[in-house]
Amino acid sequence: MDISIILALAGGLGLFLYGMRIMSDSIEKVAGAKLRGILERLTTNRFMGILVGMIFTAAIQSSSACTVMVVSFVNSGLMTLTQAAGIIFGANIGTTVTALLVSFKLEKAAPVILLVGVLVVMFCKKQRISRWGEVIIGFGVLFMGLSTMSGAMAGMKDSPAVLHMFESLQSPFLAVILGAALTAIIQSSSVTVSIMVLLANQGLLSMDIGMYIILGCNIGACTSAILASLNGKKDAKRAAAIHLIFNVIGTVVVFVIFTFGVHGIVEALTMVAGNNMGRVVAYAHTLIKIFQVIIMLPFIKGIVKLTYLLIPGDDRKVGYRDSYQLKYIGEKVLLNPATAVVEAIKELDRMASLADENLNRAMNALMTLEPEEIEEVHAVEKNIDFLSHAITHYLVKINQTTLPIEDLKNIGALFHVVNDIERIGDHAENIADAAEHRIETGVGFSKEAQKELGEMLNMVNTILRFSFEMFVKSTEDHVEDILNLEEAIDEKERELQQKHIERLSNNECSPESGALFSDIVSGLERVADHAVNIAFSNSYGEAG
Repeated sequence: MDISIILALAGGLGLFLYGMRIMSDSIEKVAGAKLRGILERLTTNRFMGILVGMIFTAAIQSSSACTVMVVSFVNSGLMTLTQAAGIIFGANIGTTVTALLVSFKLEKAAPVILLVGVLVVMFCKKQRISRWGEVIIGFGVLFMGLSTMSGAMAGMKDSPAVLHMFESLQSPFLAVILGAALTAIIQSSSVTVSIMVLLANQGLLSMDIGMYIILGCNIGACTSAILASLNGKKDAKRAAAIHLIFNVIGTVVVFVIFTFGVHGIVEALTMVAGNNMGRVVAYAHTLIKIFQVIIMLPFIKGIVKLTYLLIPGDDRKVGYRDSYQLKYIGEKVLLNPATAVVEAIKELDRMASLADENLNRAMNALMTLEPEEIEEVHAVEKNIDFLSHAITHYLVKINQTTLPIEDLKNIGALFHVVNDIERIGDHAENIADAAEHRIETGVGFSKEAQKELGEMLNMVNTILRFSFEMFVKSTEDHVEDILNLEEAIDEKERELQQKHIERLSNNECSPESGALFSDIVSGLERVADHAVNIAFSNSYGEAG
């Protein structure tokens, strides 16, 4: 075979892979946050999960990206394995769209598509529109690569060595192995099947054996999810196992059916496709996937249970009080740009729970003067400091990746939230220091002062609860409550400071206890201010 044909094939494949990468990444950037939201919310039952997985994968042109995202969701506890199974089933159907598009020979329009994309990127100043231009460029580059490969394959028909190579492939089992190996290397069944479409169009591929290669592509497509799950938790590994089990069992069933009548199936598809052999490949790919989903759908729960047999045991649960450990992010958790911010928010919520609990522990220690509780406050504060540094490092890391536009807008706000939570922890430690000072000096608080501090703490606890909920859930349900509480806490602080002055004037308390009381009231008011910052952090992110 002429070296020029090999170079053209290599160049065309490179363009095809690069175009698909540009298109998939650009779609994730421009619509990744919305697509992620759809995945989170619309997977309440297996049928909806299949539909969402199918649409999601068709949109981003990559079942690998979809399954890796699902594995990441499961790893973070955002999705159950049953929900993941439905999406994975749907992704297997959605991935057939690429080959269907290729079979309709859109490569002739590739230069025009590419030009449109370039013009959009060059002349549109709005980032979102420019990103859509990148999607169009990726689409154009993809089909330019197809055009190059198609031209090279036309020359392959004149090579006896090439024809002999394809003719010598007669074993169905070896065909499955070949399809699996090629797909595992390329990391995309869409690409492998698209190449088969081009081969079939040039008459280089026997359709009977091509059907078995398609089956192999199904198994090879599991590689990305398996690799992504290796450093994840057991449930992440189980999600990847669901993908593998689905494809292995589905392949075995269809293999047996093909053994009894693959030629008849090819003839039927040829009639439907109007003798267009490329479309026969694309149609076969789609029908195989649909058939596999239909036969496997009743057994979703059984497949999930099987993953627990294959991957037994549970991960050691990391509670929100566990010292110096990350639960949702870190080295042992896979990094997926599309879900990175969601995982960071969950880790921040865990850090916030620590700070909130520590504030109440410190206030309790201030009254009871229990040394063990004071020590616990200082120990937990060290854990909060660890989380602050670790989460900040993670945010810096993900800020350098291809995050979705919506997440990119909010990433700056997350840095501020880390700081606000860390400052709440500092205020808790200040109160613990005040408790130590009381033990050392014997300074006391009147019952009235203790009651007033308790009332203010209850108000602060309420605003913290509303603020964390508003931040984590991105809801505006508590906006009025938070604004009213902030005003009430400010007023409460002024009121308590005035009462403190009156007690001092009436010699009802010592100057030292009065100063301590004043500092704690001021600290609680500042905690409320940090709570407000957290509640409205998303607004600041959009502004920035």
